[in-house]
Amino acid sequence: MINLNQLKKLPTRDNHNCFGCSPNNSSGLQMTFYTDESAVYSRISVPQHLSGWNNLVHGGIIATLLDEIMSWSAIYLLKTIILTKSMTVDFMKPIYVGTDLTVIGKVDQHVHEKKAMVSGEIYDTSEVLCAKSMGTLSLFTPERIKEYNIMDDDALSSFLEFIT
Repeated sequence: MINLNQLKKLPTRDNHNCFGCSPNNSSGLQMTFYTDESAVYSRISVPQHLSGWNNLVHGGIIATLLDEIMSWSAIYLLKTIILTKSMTVDFMKPIYVGTDLTVIGKVDQHVHEKKAMVSGEIYDTSEVLCAKSMGTLSLFTPERIKEYNIMDDDALSSFLEFIT
């Protein structure tokens, strides 16, 4: 299993309320990210309040974990702002709340300046692959982010400090 202590921790932005990664969203996942410069990693244990049936992690939460790791992979490795265009998820093994999980994201192909193909995987503590995803991400320039009103100027400014 990957030792996150040997990887570079990505800085945390605290001026947003993202369900996946904001440290300020008390209802969210509060994911933190690490990199070895070829992939992005996160370790998480999903809390009980995000369950589906009994003690299973809700499928939407599994998809969120994968979407978030794929997104941060592209953000960090390609140094750009992204939005998910499409993704598929394969649920391979039940994931139970409270289980320590390792989530891994990689950029598979940087198609052109507006699109990238990415993948994500979730492993349990036995290093068994529990879920995987493939995604197409749209890449945005700061000008397009402003044009589509995706971020306010303050958020965009702090984000640009992160990716440059």
